[in-house]
Amino acid sequence: MGGIHTSSLKVKSILKILDEFYPDAKCSLDFEDPLELLISTILSAQCTDERVNKVTPALFEKHRSARAYAEVPIEELEQDIRSTGFYHNKALAIKECCKILANRFNGQVPPDLETLVELPGIGRKTANVVLGNAFGIPGIVVDTHVARLSARLGLTREKDPNKIEQELMALIPKKKWINFSHQLIQHGRTICYARKPKCSICPLRPYCDYGLDESTPKA
Repeated sequence: MGGIHTSSLKVKSILKILDEFYPDAKCSLDFEDPLELLISTILSAQCTDERVNKVTPALFEKHRSARAYAEVPIEELEQDIRSTGFYHNKALAIKECCKILANRFNGQVPPDLETLVELPGIGRKTANVVLGNAFGIPGIVVDTHVARLSARLGLTREKDPNKIEQELMALIPKKKWINFSHQLIQHGRTICYARKPKCSICPLRPYCDYGLDESTPKA
């Protein structure tokens, strides 16, 4: 069923199970301040967090401010982040974003969703990652895992990430938004794969509309 028809009892049951199985779920990107998290999240597009975390220590040591990213030659930045893939676009997004941060916000990442999404290369997903994990501001991060699992659990019929986000916000208590995103992402990485999910050992199976055997490939 679509999210607007999902029972509150089902949602509460799902949240309880997620809390039981993933009590310590958190952002898997390594960072020490909002700018580092912003850069890491841009780099994580079409790239694993594990790979990003291998690249960022040297990157963060080399470039310590928004101004530094804004002024570094684009070719040098591309080489610094090359192994994360799509490095041309990522380097350009980082430079353009950091130019605005340096010139308009004194090098600081603004803790405001509407302001963040106006920055080059920053969509709602990246903005919510930064707001939730660097500032503790509630938001639901709709990445590929959250989109897939929320559909399989019958929490939404939407395909557009922004619409999925809105439906989930209406279903999930605001105080749970940050943890809920982390928990679904962890569940997607460990059990509910896109192909051949481990349905036979999934604690959410009683509430899942998908419910295939783990040996059955995704339709």
